[in-house]
Amino acid sequence: MNKYLLLALLFTSAAYADTLEGRVVGVTDGDTITLLDANNTQYKIRLAGIDAPEKKQPFGQASKKSLSDLAYGKAVQVDWSKRDRYERLVGKVMVNGLDANLEQIKRGLAWHYSKYKKEQPLEDRITYLHAQEEAKANKLGLWLEPKPVAPWDWRKQIRL
Repeated sequence: MNKYLLLALLFTSAAYADTLEGRVVGVTDGDTITLLDANNTQYKIRLAGIDAPEKKQPFGQASKKSLSDLAYGKAVQVDWSKRDRYERLVGKVMVNGLDANLEQIKRGLAWHYSKYKKEQPLEDRITYLHAQEEAKANKLGLWLEPKPVAPWDWRKQIRL
């Protein structure tokens, strides 16, 4: 195998493997939706690359409302590559060409979930990180808090 091709394969970002289309029939929180496809099959979708505040955290309800405003009742396309431990599909949700995952970050209503950044295409990784930095600099949404607690840290505190 050509050494340049091998290097390219080694450094290629993760890409989404499958696409699912349907209508959003439920919004669980700021990073999880329920999609109904043309065969009336429901799918739980976890938005890739983000982690939204838990419902009982500051901005948890605002994050859910934001995602609902973006996607509820609308036709969406989900580009996904895996299932999480709860069997939800994990993917990028596109609503009329708008990346809902990215929009949640831009609004200051989700963090870029850096723990899973290597599962994202490089372009998304960079875009999501910059969007978070901009939301933080502009004190949007959860960035209004003096010391916002990331959802992964909040969940750890609850378990203690």
